[in-house]
Amino acid sequence: MPKVLVTDQIAQDGIDLLSTEAEVDVHLRPSPDELLKLIKGHEAIVVRSATKVTADVIAAANVLQVIGRAGSGVDNIDLDAATQRGIVVVNAPTGNTLSAAEHAIALMLAMARQLPEAYTSLRSGSWERQKFIGVELRGKTLGLLGLGQVGMEVARRTRGMEMRVIAHDPYVAQERAESLGVELLSQDELLGQSDFISLHMRVTPQTRDMINDEQIAKMKRGARIINTARGELIDDAALLRALDSGQLAGAAIDVFREEPPGENPLLSHDKVIVTPHLGALTEEAQERAATDVAEQVLAVLRGEPARYAVNAPLVSEETMKVLRPFFEVAERIASIATQISDGQLKAIEIEYLGEIANHDTTPLKAAMIKGLLAPVSEENVTVVNASLIAEQRGLRITERSGPSEEYTNLLTIKLETDVGVTTIAGSVFHDSTHIERVNDFWVDIPLDSHYLLICQNQDRPGMVGAVGAFIGEQDINISFMKVGREKVRGNALMVMGLDDEISPELLRKLESVPGLHSARLAKL
Repeated sequence: MPKVLVTDQIAQDGIDLLSTEAEVDVHLRPSPDELLKLIKGHEAIVVRSATKVTADVIAAANVLQVIGRAGSGVDNIDLDAATQRGIVVVNAPTGNTLSAAEHAIALMLAMARQLPEAYTSLRSGSWERQKFIGVELRGKTLGLLGLGQVGMEVARRTRGMEMRVIAHDPYVAQERAESLGVELLSQDELLGQSDFISLHMRVTPQTRDMINDEQIAKMKRGARIINTARGELIDDAALLRALDSGQLAGAAIDVFREEPPGENPLLSHDKVIVTPHLGALTEEAQERAATDVAEQVLAVLRGEPARYAVNAPLVSEETMKVLRPFFEVAERIASIATQISDGQLKAIEIEYLGEIANHDTTPLKAAMIKGLLAPVSEENVTVVNASLIAEQRGLRITERSGPSEEYTNLLTIKLETDVGVTTIAGSVFHDSTHIERVNDFWVDIPLDSHYLLICQNQDRPGMVGAVGAFIGEQDINISFMKVGREKVRGNALMVMGLDDEISPELLRKLESVPGLHSARLAKL
């Protein structure tokens, strides 16, 4: 069984699910040096936000296939290093979406009505009603910096509270924002118009310390800010200066640059509400995140695509239902094409025909590149890094798509080399992968053997017997045989399924059989 390392606390439901198909080792909060040792021998690691999966950790991993983040943010994982090594990174982006959105709104309400201060005052024996006069949210403007999944859920709910919701996110289409009743504005416009500002962005070199003295000066005097995203988005010193000067009326902070935050002056400021990174901490969110990431980790270990691969194409569930049976087709036909072609690769053409052509075929392209390069590359080629490696190798890939008159769906790959063109086409019938075309020959070949012996020969009596006899002399079992031909006594194709491998020396000897033009072996 594969081994999975869990280094942060996740819901038991996730551990139980992983244990159905893997050996699970739980080592919570290891030091960086300990993690470098622990990662060896594990095919998967599951983390939350505490564990840092650095380039050094990834380099130390000798069999790692997948990194699972039981949550949405992956800034604690070196995605470039993982992609370069062909390691899939998966997360659970929807597991805690609602919990995080509700927490942001809860902080906004608590700040607007000064609930923590009023609670503390009353518990101390005071009755100071006039001291805690709040403000209504109805009619106020909420500015969302980031309109991702959490931001969208905040927008939906606050629109129902009769707030005006504006947002800044350069990667969201205008039509999408309008469907939520949200106005898209520039960052400066948002800062100048918002009564409340809620952060929902990733930490990047561009967004780190984005809330600084300069940006705070552009805000309405008396605005309030909520951060349930990442502590690094705010310059703490600038925030304190703005609170002390009255430029900001309050702040509600759930995340910190360092966690636990230690001696952070924000914790004791009377205009600040703080919570210890609770955005995703609901029972429902923890269970969803743990089971979502466990399902994906197991899928990757089984060789299947993950639903939320961070460093691989994201595909809708509807599209995935259509494409899923064709991942094996794509990878296998490309692998066979590589193994039976000769010469220096010049160009690659991929064709999608039938229903699959109506969907996003990016994952199929990645699977084909994986199949194409895996037999010849010294790198660990997977669907994650396939496109990157192809780009690094300067491969020219063109794609075509359209309807099919004879097949419900058909995938074809053509490899052009300085010697000639190799064409392989495949499809799915009765839940199994079939080769439908080899070069100019249309055949139906089930891929249920370990090896395919593909021979091109002259169509004449005795050819099948001669090849079969040669294979038999080597004590190699033939599982099936298919033939195709251009015309009587013309060129023909003979494909045999074999249970055992034929050495290169035997293949060269086989090619000496009279009438046999070529013999190639493909490992499945």
